[in-house]
Amino acid sequence: MAEVMYQRALAGKEKALGLNHTSTLETVNNLGSLYYDQGKLKVAEEMYKQALAGYEKALGPHHETYPPSLSTANNLGLVYSDQWKLGEAEEMYQRALTGYEKALGPDHTLTLETVNNLGNFYSDQGKLQEAKEMYQHALAGMEKALGPDHPSTLTTINNLGVVYFDQGKLQEAEEMYDRALAGTEKVLGPDHTSTLDTVHNFGSLYKKLGKLQEAEEMYQRALAGYEKALGPDHPFTLTTTNNIGLVYFDQGKLQEAEEMYDRALAGTENVLGPDHASTLDTVHNLGSLYKKLGKLQEAEEMYDRALAGYEKALGPDHTSTLRTLNNLGRLYSNQGRLLEAEEMYQRALTGYEKTLGPHHKRTQRLKERLNGLGIAD
Repeated sequence: MAEVMYQRALAGKEKALGLNHTSTLETVNNLGSLYYDQGKLKVAEEMYKQALAGYEKALGPHHETYPPSLSTANNLGLVYSDQWKLGEAEEMYQRALTGYEKALGPDHTLTLETVNNLGNFYSDQGKLQEAKEMYQHALAGMEKALGPDHPSTLTTINNLGVVYFDQGKLQEAEEMYDRALAGTEKVLGPDHTSTLDTVHNFGSLYKKLGKLQEAEEMYQRALAGYEKALGPDHPFTLTTTNNIGLVYFDQGKLQEAEEMYDRALAGTENVLGPDHASTLDTVHNLGSLYKKLGKLQEAEEMYDRALAGYEKALGPDHTSTLRTLNNLGRLYSNQGRLLEAEEMYQRALTGYEKTLGPHHKRTQRLKERLNGLGIAD
C-alpha cells in the first residue's frame, strides 16, 4: 500500500514539477527508503542514486550542504554498507557527515545519526576501537539533544553493546542491552524491529555465556517478530535463522542446525548474493557442521569458499577470515595433513598478532596448536 501511494505521488510530482524538482526527489528518496526497509537493496540503491544525481543537477554545489541531499547520501551509504561495498559506503557517510557538520553543526541529530552509521561501518569491519569512539560520540550528543529514551539514543546504546560484545566485555554489553531493551519496549513496543534487534543481541550474548536455552528463546522471539514485521527473506530474519542454527549446533541438534543453515543460505544467496558476508557466515557454519558429521570433503569445500569470500570482502586480517583459517588448520590437522595445517595456523597467527596482539587468548591458543603439530619452531 505504501509503495502504491509513493508511486502515485511520484508520478504526480514528475508531471507537475519535473524530474529534478526537490520535492520530486524527496519522494524518490522516500521510495528508496521503503525498498531498503523491505530488504530490496538493489532497487533502493537505484532510487537513492537517482535522487542524489537529481539534487546535484538541480542545486549545483549547494547540494553539498542541502539536508535532503545529505540524507540521501547517508541512505546510500547504508545500502552500500549492507552490500559490503565498503569504499563507496565510507565515501557516502563522510560526504553526509561533512555536509551536516557544515550546514547544521556537530551536535545536530542528523549529524549524530551519521556518526552512528559510521560506527556501524567500522564495527562491521572489525575496527572496534573506531566504532566505539563513533558510538560514544553519537550517544553523548543524542542524550543531550534527544534524551535517554529517544529511539535514536536507544539504537546507539544497543550498537555500543555490540562493540562491547565483540571486544569480549560481556558485562558491559549486557548493561547496554538491558538499557536498550527496557527503553525500546517502553517507547516502541515489544514487536518493533529496534526492540527485536536488541532481543537478537541478547540471544548472541546468552549463547556466548553458554546459556543455550535462554539464547534459543531470544532468537526464536526475534525470528517470529522479524518474520511478521519484515518477512521471511529479510536479511535480519535470515541472520537470526542462521544464529538459531548455531544454537542447535551447540546443543548437538545437528539435523535441526542443518535445516536452519540451509534455509539461511538459500535466502542470503538470493537476497544478498553469494559473496556477501552474511552468506559467507552461513557457508562457514555449514563447514563446521559437516566437519562434526564427519563429512570432511564437504567441510573443506565450505571452508575454502568462506575463506576466499572473506578475504575478498573483508580482507586477510578480519576476524572472520582468521577464524576460517584456524578452522581449516584444525581440519587439516585432524586428517594428518600437517604441513597444510601449519600453513593455515601460521597465516591465522600472523593476523591475530596484528589485530589482537601477541598476548590475546586466541593468539596464545594458536601458538599452542602450532607447537602441538611438532613441526613449528
